[in-house]
Amino acid sequence: MTPTAALIGNPNTGKTTLFNALSGLNHRTGNYPGVTVESKKAEAVFGATRFHLIDLPGTYSLAPRSPDEMVAVDVLLGRQTGEPQPNVLICIVDASNLERNLYLTTQAMEIGVPVVVALNMIDVAESHGVRVDADRLAAKLCVPVVPIQANQRKGLDALRMAVEQALKHPAPLEHPRFPDVFETETTNLGRYLGSSIPPYLVRRLIIDVGGQAEQRLAGENGVHGPVPAVEARTRYGWIRRTLEGVVQRPSERLTTWTDRIDAVLTHRVWGTLVFLVVMFLLFEAIFVGAKYFTTPIDTAKDFLASMVRDGLPPGPFTNLLADGIIVGVGSVVVFLPQILILFAFLAVLEDCGYMARAAFLMDRLMARAGLSGKSFIPLLSSLACAVPGIMATRVIEDYRDRLATILVAPLMSCSARLPVYTLLIGAFLSEKAGYSWWVPGVTMFALYAIGLILAPLMAWILKRTLLRGPKPVFVMEMPSYKWPDMWGVLRRIYDAAAAFLYRAGTVILATSIIVWALLNFPAGDYAERMAKLEASVSDVRQQVETAEGDEKEALAKQLEPVDEEKNRLLMDWRRNSYLGRAGRALEPVFVPLGWDWRVTVAALASFPAREVVVGTMGILYQQGKVDAGDEASATRLGIEVKKGGLTLPGAVGLMVFFALCCQCASTLAVIRRETRSWTWPIFTFMYMTTLAYLGAMLTYQIGTLLGL
Repeated sequence: MTPTAALIGNPNTGKTTLFNALSGLNHRTGNYPGVTVESKKAEAVFGATRFHLIDLPGTYSLAPRSPDEMVAVDVLLGRQTGEPQPNVLICIVDASNLERNLYLTTQAMEIGVPVVVALNMIDVAESHGVRVDADRLAAKLCVPVVPIQANQRKGLDALRMAVEQALKHPAPLEHPRFPDVFETETTNLGRYLGSSIPPYLVRRLIIDVGGQAEQRLAGENGVHGPVPAVEARTRYGWIRRTLEGVVQRPSERLTTWTDRIDAVLTHRVWGTLVFLVVMFLLFEAIFVGAKYFTTPIDTAKDFLASMVRDGLPPGPFTNLLADGIIVGVGSVVVFLPQILILFAFLAVLEDCGYMARAAFLMDRLMARAGLSGKSFIPLLSSLACAVPGIMATRVIEDYRDRLATILVAPLMSCSARLPVYTLLIGAFLSEKAGYSWWVPGVTMFALYAIGLILAPLMAWILKRTLLRGPKPVFVMEMPSYKWPDMWGVLRRIYDAAAAFLYRAGTVILATSIIVWALLNFPAGDYAERMAKLEASVSDVRQQVETAEGDEKEALAKQLEPVDEEKNRLLMDWRRNSYLGRAGRALEPVFVPLGWDWRVTVAALASFPAREVVVGTMGILYQQGKVDAGDEASATRLGIEVKKGGLTLPGAVGLMVFFALCCQCASTLAVIRRETRSWTWPIFTFMYMTTLAYLGAMLTYQIGTLLGL
């Protein structure tokens, strides 16, 4: 049977970097059974032995407080479904912060599994003037201690050999001894529970549960204080004695370049300015830089759909494959560059140590909403897509804080809403519409500000009603600055992209097929009539492809009446489709918002992915296929929408509606997955739809009263 080695360590100790180095990036990413916590596994050869290698979630203690930490403990104890107990534990510690890191190591040594200590960040410790005698530390801990630099791939061969030897020749483990009264109670409770409960769990039962055992201990020997405090005092006392003669520190603390940078980045004024610049660069990269990549993807999507239409005989199957599947899934794939850029930025900023500083700066604002600074990163991620943003809430320990962050994350305007904003702003509020040059930019900022303001406000309401609980205490380690591990960053980008495409793409595929069917049935004789129209000008279309100059322009004019007739026929088809009928039936509900049945249908059809609203409106307003990235076609559509009766208040209300409504089916699916309940996605859809409706109605009614 192949043995298992598990990597365990505090956050920001280089654990994942070490895992990537040992696995060669050839690992598998998934979820542990029954939970949403991500699992990373790989095959690795240590010496002459092949191991299953597991990268456990980072944790400060084996007294779990978050889903990630609970999984780490369950795997170490062999209680996680589908995971055997590890045969060897690789405890990675930060050499520059050894005392605190060894706290987790002392807990791991009590489990009874062979332990190897990977002494990482030796270079960082030396830059602080700290020297660690690894051999002496190994002698005192009675476990192998191997100095490494994971990001430079140094010391890995020695670590591999130490892991193999620990498996073949396990040594007796030392660990702190607690006060006699504590040890006595542990022994008595262990006898009562029987051999089925591991000794480590018996000890944790006394430490972590504030019940009769704790009361009895406090009553018998009050000098020890609360039981959890006894553990901390005992472990840190043992660690300090162990490190005597092992760690050499300078007589005076050195001022490092990390301290100098922190003086700026954590400053209330300068730090905030730097943060705004970083966010500006992030948004510029997402919303501007991604255009260079989305256009080829969109072109490839259209080319593939055209190949299907040209290569297969006309009919429902061809339409389903081209318009339902290829275009439906392609509408998600086209936003992949934004996801890649977002995760690249976040991975680099996190690896270099900046994200902890940003969370520190935002903690004051988050605290007013009843959240902590840890909610900032998920909300920031949701500006590109709520799916990875919601997944990022796993680092939040408190369940109420985590749930509140999940429920408000979709209020942040995602990139899929940009096409709607661009279309309507260009038609109603641009210079061509008679407004100053600065109005479009301010309008776009205001739409994003709606989410930025309402998300904390909604969290404040939730934390005082449904999710009432104690005010969160924000404690976050400020890691040293370091160069990102680029191979690890690339792997994280790849994993995030794969997870996004799998989770969002599968949902989009199913819902796109449903929407396609609702827009195309009942078919009647529309398809046959359109085929006859196209056949009547097929020769002319072939001539247009080969003609040039005036001849080509003249031939194109011959096609205009036929194209207009096709658009009218297509609109009539959509009007009488199941979705069109639903739109007309619901039109009275949306009249207070200034919408007609076409806007209603576009809003309904865009639920799978908000960006498809532009294409749907293009069909409904007789403009055929419209690309939101094509300024000319988008402008034409905007003009037609305006001609169709949508007023300025109605258009602004429509933008407000899309700013506040639930983003897409993928968002609800990931909320269901993260909360393991249908209650919260239904609640999210209901409260966001209510907010969107009220916001759009107030915007339209007030704007109309003002005569806009």
